[in-house]
Amino acid sequence: MSSSAFMESFTRSAWRLEALPQYNPRTDASFRHFVETGEVLPLEDRPGKQEWMGLVAEAVAQGKRLGRVRIVGQPLADGERWELAVFDENAAAGEDVRIADRTAHPELAELTRDFWLLDDETDQPVAQLMTYDPDGQYVSREVTSDPAVIARCRAQRDLARARSVDLKDFLQEASERLR
Repeated sequence: MSSSAFMESFTRSAWRLEALPQYNPRTDASFRHFVETGEVLPLEDRPGKQEWMGLVAEAVAQGKRLGRVRIVGQPLADGERWELAVFDENAAAGEDVRIADRTAHPELAELTRDFWLLDDETDQPVAQLMTYDPDGQYVSREVTSDPAVIARCRAQRDLARARSVDLKDFLQEASERLR
């Protein structure tokens, strides 16, 4: 599914749970660059992310809400460090980005399946269950409106949100710990 098709697949809200240590390590050149150099390429040198940020900003301008909780562990994996380095772009586009530390909250260990929960507050919610191979390379998504799956996703979302902090707060706390 293309990014633009994804944005058209919901009318009011899209919420994401991210629980893996890394995503698409074999196909994301900007991630590899970050791992090798510690530097983030400018957004204009990351066309996929640039497109996504434009679509997020457009969706938010239309009144849609986008949010996510990124679950991390300690010490941070390369993929977690990468996302923390670029999530300010998501927040600037209007996405509510929150971080939950599974090391501080062991109850988050049960949250291992990534998903999108779309239009949750409507009478037609949809879950997109994401599948990745063992090293985090995207494989597929399963789209479902099964009430039991929706209920499970809602419960996992609520747990993740309750144990998370805003991206800025997480980064501030991390910066203070390093001093």
